[in-house]
Amino acid sequence: MVGVGKLLKQAQKMQKRMEEAQGELADHVIDVSSGGGAVKIKINGQGEFQSISFDPEFLKEDAEVIEAAALEAVREASAKAKEANEKLMQEITGGMGMGLPGLM
Repeated sequence: MVGVGKLLKQAQKMQKRMEEAQGELADHVIDVSSGGGAVKIKINGQGEFQSISFDPEFLKEDAEVIEAAALEAVREASAKAKEANEKLMQEITGGMGMGLPGLM
């Protein structure tokens, strides 16, 4: 039964590290821009949007152009946050937790 105790201890260590990682991800801010810098988004590593801003001159453009640039920036920001999260979780779990509910 020594193996089970060791396994539980390792799982507890991993859980603690994952909790620490969530804090790191919350503090990690990713800057994304679109439309040549006309749309700027800040998002943290947990995927929480921090801010969005538009260049005032850009807002004079056609609504479809603004919408497309904003959507592109949101998609890119979301993808980068997901990538940061997955990278950190991969480092912690060594790939063990990939695809398991509650670990990502």
